[in-house]
Amino acid sequence: MGSLYKIVAEVLPSVRRVAACLAMLVWSCLILAVPAHAQTVARYTTTTTGTVSDTATPCSNPLKRTFTVGTSQTVSDVNIGVLMAHTYRGDLVITLVSPAGTRVTVVNRVGGGGDNFNALLDDQAGTAVSGYTANDTITAVPPYNRTLTPSSALAAFNGQNAAGTWTIEVCDAAPQDDGIFQQADLYLTTILTADLSLSQSVSSSAPNDLASISYTLTVTNSTSSTQTASAIMVRDLLPSGATFVSSSGTGTYNSSTGDWAVGSLAPGQSATLTINAAVAAGNGVTVTNIAEITASSAPDPDSTPNNGVTTEDDYAATTFTVTVSRSAGFAPTLTCSAGSVIFDWDTQAWTAGATGNSYTLAGLGTIGFAITNTNGVFLNNATYGGQSPAKQNALTGGLGTPQQSLALLVDLTSQNATVNTTITLSSAVNGLQFTIFDVDFNANQFADKVTVTGSLGGMLVTPILTNGSANFVNGNSAYGDAVSNDNQANGNVVVTFTGPVDKISIAYGDHSYAPADPGQQGIALHDITMCKAVANIAVTKVSSVISDPVNGTTNPKAIPGAVMEYCILVSNTGSATLSNIAASDTMPSNYTYAAGTITSGTSCASATTAEDDNNIGADETDPFGAAISGATLTATASTLTAGGGFAVKFRGNVN
Repeated sequence: MGSLYKIVAEVLPSVRRVAACLAMLVWSCLILAVPAHAQTVARYTTTTTGTVSDTATPCSNPLKRTFTVGTSQTVSDVNIGVLMAHTYRGDLVITLVSPAGTRVTVVNRVGGGGDNFNALLDDQAGTAVSGYTANDTITAVPPYNRTLTPSSALAAFNGQNAAGTWTIEVCDAAPQDDGIFQQADLYLTTILTADLSLSQSVSSSAPNDLASISYTLTVTNSTSSTQTASAIMVRDLLPSGATFVSSSGTGTYNSSTGDWAVGSLAPGQSATLTINAAVAAGNGVTVTNIAEITASSAPDPDSTPNNGVTTEDDYAATTFTVTVSRSAGFAPTLTCSAGSVIFDWDTQAWTAGATGNSYTLAGLGTIGFAITNTNGVFLNNATYGGQSPAKQNALTGGLGTPQQSLALLVDLTSQNATVNTTITLSSAVNGLQFTIFDVDFNANQFADKVTVTGSLGGMLVTPILTNGSANFVNGNSAYGDAVSNDNQANGNVVVTFTGPVDKISIAYGDHSYAPADPGQQGIALHDITMCKAVANIAVTKVSSVISDPVNGTTNPKAIPGAVMEYCILVSNTGSATLSNIAASDTMPSNYTYAAGTITSGTSCASATTAEDDNNIGADETDPFGAAISGATLTATASTLTAGGGFAVKFRGNVN
């Protein structure tokens, strides 16, 4: 094995190059000779002797001697010196092999009949080894008796990593003459380098959708490096499917660009960054996160920053595959105290391609459907009833016997595009329930999102959504994140209104798991069970002190002489419309009504319409009335729809 004799650090190139440039006295030579980075020159020596002859070391089995280099550095120049006693030098073939396996034949049967070999082979020498014909002497080396250019250029090794085992091979290619190998010196000029490597790990390879995960990045400057690396940058821009939450560790991380400013690392040092994220991808989706060192002040012997080569050690990638293990939820039981009415698609007609229709249901009134699609195109598919919207039974929701439902099969052009369905009831129902089929997800194709809202008399009513195993619910929206086949219940979403409602709006589109152009997708609306309307009336009465003789209007008290205001509020909390409503209030004996103070409205706050005291005057053009007879006040309304109300306010004095 070879041994290391010395290592010399130098910022300028090797002495021989400087000498050559000085001899030329050309300033440009000096400029070209100065390296871009600091360099070292190291000599490695082997003195293990050996016989070289055509029988002992033919070229099929050459003599081999090795040099071991323990540091990772980039080669910028190679020289090899050989000392050997051998008659007839033209028999010799000498080859140098790098750790990377590159072979350079530096002597290839040149020199004719000259005896012995005592020369340094250097690409920059002025004399070729082919002219080495004279006999030579065996002397202590270095220095060698002469410097010659090799048969093949040693520059073939430039740019390689010096670390590893270098091998010199010597063979005798002809009979008769032989000799003794005595010594070889390998001179490596290398650039001072920092061997940086990057590793990445992820906390789970199979997380659930919406789970929290963390990525750990580690940059290491090898102990074999010869230089501190500064201005180290790593880029790890989180992929779609992993949403940034926070980061911690060495340096700073910019989640918008993905750039991690690491700082400086001396040989043997490491830096670590942890990126916390939330999973945002559907079931079965594989998410790959790529990180790479993009900048460093020092050259790296085995990788180039920011070149995207996946096999280099400054590049790292991890993957996870989303696994959904969700069970379908349990929908609330719809309780209808007055009975129910079912809108059954099996018994109702719908013209394929129509975007609206109205139906009359016994005991309910009318139910109307209106569908708009301004950001996509309805599809025509015979399997799903032809031109959509269409009745069909291919999407079954997992029912044992397929039933008809209204399919919305559509090609949407963006994540924000929606198909909107409005269901309007002529009169409120006391609750309703229906199922939407096939709210699901298909990687790189679509990611269904359904949002359902309701209203009663224009006031918002929020439903309860119950998920299937291929979707999840957040508020009044359902999000598909797994695949559901046409005949499966996995994509079902049950919509339940437990109280009065007279309008339902369904917005169907995509959420963020979908590609920019989702493409073809569809859901189906199944039968609607509606609770028959019930009447329910509620009455509340509130009072407030307006003023008193002592405090005036500032924090007045209910003392004799005080002015006190009452408000009577009548509300329809049921789902049926009420008719001919009348409410009466007998005033207490210690209270005297103030004539002409009655006002009315839909609530206590809006009760500002003046009423006379007998409910028969010219003012009685509003929907509410009021009259006073002795100590009894009566308030009336001809009708009161579900969710509606009316209020009557009046004033008097405390006796």
